[in-house]
Amino acid sequence: MTESYTYLSPIGLMQFDSIDEQLSSIHFVDHEHNTEYFNPDLKENIVRQLDDYFAGRLHYFTLPLKPHGTDFQMRVWKQLEAIEYGKLISYQELALQLGDKNLVRAVGGANSKNPLPIVVPCHRVIGSNKKLVGYAGGLWRKKWLLRHELEFREQRGELF
Repeated sequence: MTESYTYLSPIGLMQFDSIDEQLSSIHFVDHEHNTEYFNPDLKENIVRQLDDYFAGRLHYFTLPLKPHGTDFQMRVWKQLEAIEYGKLISYQELALQLGDKNLVRAVGGANSKNPLPIVVPCHRVIGSNKKLVGYAGGLWRKKWLLRHELEFREQRGELF
């Protein structure tokens, strides 16, 4: 049974859906949609980790995840989790990490279907020309997230 909870983030309302007490998807929404029951421990864990992420204290999420996708999409999403906080890679680099530079379009397609934005950091993938391309939540959110991460890396002196 799918349960939903809405969280107000600095980049808008985010709806979290869970299945079997695991986070299955995140969507940016225009209005709250909370189901009668959402596992309170999972909710507390999601809120705490997102609050810490948006405060610059958390770089990797440790939430129980249950995304649904093809085997290839799952491989791409797993690879996204390995991208370091505040770092950027291109779709081509991601395809190479998966073993085939010819997978660039397929990687882009899988990236665009990532059901867990921010937690599985698809926003850290950019075009080969260093341009921001595609983000289900809108390019303004992608830009905000990248600036946010860069700002906290700079504050800690991690860039140079």
